[in-house]
Amino acid sequence: MKRPGMLFPLLAVLAAVSACGEKPQTLGTNKNHVAAYQGAQNQFVAPGWTPTDKKSWEQGLKARMQNTQNEYSKTN
Repeated sequence: MKRPGMLFPLLAVLAAVSACGEKPQTLGTNKNHVAAYQGAQNQFVAPGWTPTDKKSWEQGLKARMQNTQNEYSKTN
């Protein structure tokens, strides 16, 4: 009669220990990584941004943050 009573704690211990064996879920390394401001050099870039120009990239991000992604400026 003691076996059914020991089954639940044993299963709980096994479940807790099984979580320790999880493998990392990485996709690998990207060896062709470049900085974001060096990005695409095609017809789909935002107007006013020249590829490989860090200053114009930062200005574009700042303008986007202030004009479209700032909820405080939308409510005022």
